[in-house]
Amino acid sequence: MWGPALSEADYLAREAYLTTVPLARDGGITHWILTVRDLPEDGRPILSSCESLRKRAVYYRDGEGEGQGQGGDGVAHGIASVFTEERYRGKGDIGKTFYARHGWAAFESCHVAFRPDAGAAGEKGAVARAIGYHELAELCAVDERMLRAELKRRGGGKTHVALLPELDALLWHLMREDYMTKCIFGKTPTVRGAVAGEPGKRVWAVWMRGYYGGLKKEEGNTLHVLRVVVEDPEQPDEELVDGFRSIVQIAQAEAAEWKTQDVQMWNPTPKLRGLIDKCGVEYEFVDRDKESIASLMWYGDEPTAELDWVANEKYAWC
Repeated sequence: MWGPALSEADYLAREAYLTTVPLARDGGITHWILTVRDLPEDGRPILSSCESLRKRAVYYRDGEGEGQGQGGDGVAHGIASVFTEERYRGKGDIGKTFYARHGWAAFESCHVAFRPDAGAAGEKGAVARAIGYHELAELCAVDERMLRAELKRRGGGKTHVALLPELDALLWHLMREDYMTKCIFGKTPTVRGAVAGEPGKRVWAVWMRGYYGGLKKEEGNTLHVLRVVVEDPEQPDEELVDGFRSIVQIAQAEAAEWKTQDVQMWNPTPKLRGLIDKCGVEYEFVDRDKESIASLMWYGDEPTAELDWVANEKYAWC
């Protein structure tokens, strides 16, 4: 179902390889099947299957007064690759209602889509520069520090939660991308994102290319922006918009070169929506209600639906 971009042998080899990358190795990934316990071991049907990836998370509960809140680190498990063989399907509908019925709260699931444009990155006024693997460690460290601080200042009397955008979480996506592009194109990308501005005033994005159609069907391919960061949220949009536009244009050029149908930026914040509107690059806003629904189950005291899920972006997926 998910393997048209690869040969069967390459697909199976990729799945084995993905158990060895930093996020998944040493027990970080668990594979699950749903079967019938009472039948003999060699006669149990595989009704459904999925996998879970262990990830680091952080939370902060607002207190009654300034500085009175409490927070800490926790563990999250991202559930992925949920599959039911066709003959066992039809027992329920996928979507927000389905997840809610089983105790999951559906959160915002939308994205902004930009079209590929081979010439976009060469347009006059480009101020962003491409980034590769070697910049990611520093950017992730800054991002984690800022995200922890953001949870504490959001307020509103809520519990704020986030999956940490740490290096291993990004590398899971990028190393998967490397395997795919090596099989499809015979090479791997060097541009993994783009950054504009000076430290303390930077805006950056990290992305990966995902393939479900390969070279035969570009409609199944997407350049996913994993994470977008504005270092100084108080910085006026007018000071950021040129850099942001340049980042989008680099992504558009990469999307065209690597045969993807669009560039997707998931669940943009109000700050980011302002930059998107002002940057002058044509886009489409998509509100998803059937596929790729961001759903959460919380094991704390608070009702899941009342949480403030911060940084609900593509990097958190698996």
